[in-house]
Amino acid sequence: MKKEPDDSFEKKTVKREADDSDDEPLASRKEKKKIKTEKEKAQKKRKAESEDEDYDTKKPVKKVKKEKLSQKQDFKQEAETGSPKKRVKKDEEQEVWKWWEEEKLEDGVKWKTLEHNGPVFPPPYERVPDNVKFYYDGKPMKLSELAEEVAGFYGRMLDHEYTTKDVFNNNFFKDWRKVMTPEEREIIKDLKKCNFKDFDLYYKQKSEERKNMSKEEKSEIKKQNEELTAKYGFCIIDGHKQKIGNFRIEPPGLFRGRGEHPKMGMLKRRVEPEDIMINIGKEAKVPEPPAGHKWKEVRHDNTVSWLASWSENILGSTKYIMLNPSSKLKGEKDWQKYETARKLKAHADRIRAEYTRDFKSKEMKVRQRAVALYFIDKLALRAGNEKDEDTADTVGCCSLRVEHITLDEEKDGQEYVVSFDFLGKDSIRYVNSVPVEKRAFKNLKLFMENKQPGDDLFDRLNTAILNKYLNDLMEGLTAKVFRTYNASKTLQEQLELLTKEDMSLPEKLLAYNRANRAVAILCNHQRAVPKGFSKSMENLKAKIDDKLKQIKEFKKELKEVKQAAKNGSSKDKVLYDKKKKRLAQLEEQLKKLEVQVTDKEEN
Repeated sequence: MKKEPDDSFEKKTVKREADDSDDEPLASRKEKKKIKTEKEKAQKKRKAESEDEDYDTKKPVKKVKKEKLSQKQDFKQEAETGSPKKRVKKDEEQEVWKWWEEEKLEDGVKWKTLEHNGPVFPPPYERVPDNVKFYYDGKPMKLSELAEEVAGFYGRMLDHEYTTKDVFNNNFFKDWRKVMTPEEREIIKDLKKCNFKDFDLYYKQKSEERKNMSKEEKSEIKKQNEELTAKYGFCIIDGHKQKIGNFRIEPPGLFRGRGEHPKMGMLKRRVEPEDIMINIGKEAKVPEPPAGHKWKEVRHDNTVSWLASWSENILGSTKYIMLNPSSKLKGEKDWQKYETARKLKAHADRIRAEYTRDFKSKEMKVRQRAVALYFIDKLALRAGNEKDEDTADTVGCCSLRVEHITLDEEKDGQEYVVSFDFLGKDSIRYVNSVPVEKRAFKNLKLFMENKQPGDDLFDRLNTAILNKYLNDLMEGLTAKVFRTYNASKTLQEQLELLTKEDMSLPEKLLAYNRANRAVAILCNHQRAVPKGFSKSMENLKAKIDDKLKQIKEFKKELKEVKQAAKNGSSKDKVLYDKKKKRLAQLEEQLKKLEVQVTDKEEN
């Protein structure tokens, strides 16, 4: 087991077991350099130049026998050994595991054999230079190593809005004092008297140095990352090599959370091998922990799909090292999810008829269940679970409060309109006004009677009750399956609507992204505008302007060449054909750029 070198390591957040993990790049293989003849170099140069030039006026020179022999030998050698890139591709193709064609394991069993090399830990903390000072009440103060490390976490965030929030600052200061020495605690009692500006400048300088590294330095870091990925980024399951999603342990830092999380600013402590539980096959070699450490536990549980786990200290939840989404275990899980959603299609009409009938039930809890299911079905709302007080105030359908909806018998020319405004998963705001069935509208008015804004809208319902009812209607059915079903149905309908057989590849991609956006709107999936969005759009539009200018000049040239080709020699006609072909290429490139701009703007 290895601790990762400082600059070779890119921070990644470790996801929970239920989440998909980020892909890691495959380890690159070193390519053997081919010995090129002068002729081959000249050909390569001409090929590169031809992309900018309209045509090549020189006729190809006949190859001499010596060169022919040399090329034949090269070809023979390449045919026998294959180029490195081709070999890599071939190896990857051989690694395709058609697990769906194999006999399934007994219920609950995920694998028979499992081998892996464990996780990669972040590098140890390196102390700042002596000229980087911490000041308290205007006076320089030398901090202990751990206190200095945590001070650095805060110093890096001085420009961020988090450090303007009282909750963040209070949580940070409380946790920071816990890692101080008694002498430091005696002196440092007020965050407002602390000056972290040297830390801020130091880490900004380090960031700039990384950005301005030489090509050789970047290449070395890339090589180190590839070596790490080759060793730790794969496991062997039932004899097949499978990619691991997140083999790096998350480094320590300050917790941010989503939205106005009450625990923002708390210290995410460093995860040690003593916190890690390793899961591996009985016959496999157990990974070695870093020197001087030992694993918390080693188990051989083939009923789970994780390779390592630990408890994080902020929320007390368990985090996992899982396989990549392309792996068998993740693929099986996704396949089951979509097969259950596909199965729902045969039952959807019956279930909808039943919950519509339940709008008139004599039991209040049945009516509440019916209206909640109506919202989950029609609006793809998440079911929502009960939350602890120390978590962000996010809700789903079953946990909606009276304050989250507004009823209007008429609004914007529509009848029986329900307006939603609440924070959903990850503190993403859901704002939507929709017309609903009259009976559902009347039930909502009834549910809200004699209640305060902070009271539960569905006070006789929770997710467990709803899911138990759904499972009775169809085995495996949950509120989440409805969301998957409606999202998949929307995507399929949009693709049928937006795609045509004669579309180019960029047009197909645009159509697919538009279909995906329709799903995102249905499911309230949102993302912040990327930092470099404006600059990226400016660059794209500049490319379009340049391309338009090129096309305009080319059309002018083509007109002149066309006239010459009418009465000219065969050489003039060949030149005209080349110019015409080049113009078509430019117009295709312009079209591709315009599609990119449209896609980015709509996104």
